[in-house]
Amino acid sequence: MSPARTDHDSRRQDVSEAVWQVLAEHGFGGLTMRAVAAALGSSTGLVTHYFAGKRELIAHALDILEERTAHRPRRAAPAPGLAALRTQMLNILPLTPAAAAMNRIWVGSWDVALSDPDLFAAQSLRYERIRAGLRTSIEEAQQLGEIPDVDPGRLATMVLSFTHGLVVQALFDPERLPAATQTRLVDDFLAALTRETA
Repeated sequence: MSPARTDHDSRRQDVSEAVWQVLAEHGFGGLTMRAVAAALGSSTGLVTHYFAGKRELIAHALDILEERTAHRPRRAAPAPGLAALRTQMLNILPLTPAAAAMNRIWVGSWDVALSDPDLFAAQSLRYERIRAGLRTSIEEAQQLGEIPDVDPGRLATMVLSFTHGLVVQALFDPERLPAATQTRLVDDFLAALTRETA
């Protein structure tokens, strides 16, 4: 690889880190070319070399968020089925400061995704993938006799709706909903799910 290419890749990584810093500190509302340039300690001209406009910057920020979410530390499921479903739910929730920060950024991304057709489509696909993962655990739980045999797709939608609703409430009221309370609510939800779907 030529030195020029190495420098370019290194600089692009620096720009990406600056984008993440702005997201972490100010969310999508504060994500501007000027803010990224300030975090980078450079001119906006350098940032516009990588992003033609605000939309490209936002799309890149969402890519970074997706990548960091995929590689964040996660709990390992102790067993398939209901235990795996519980673990997936807990991995979404803001149970640690790092998870709360990540969730704040995701919630902040909803507004920009809803207002742009391409970003909307990408976000819709992401939620399809999450539901598919939940559905797999639900189907395993059904095979193990832990959850009654009802539509697993409907249950996956219900589980994700509950989990994301809890995310929003915990972000707005962290003192009332600390990690232990969130975990207990997940357990209560799963217990009710096994009863109510019978």
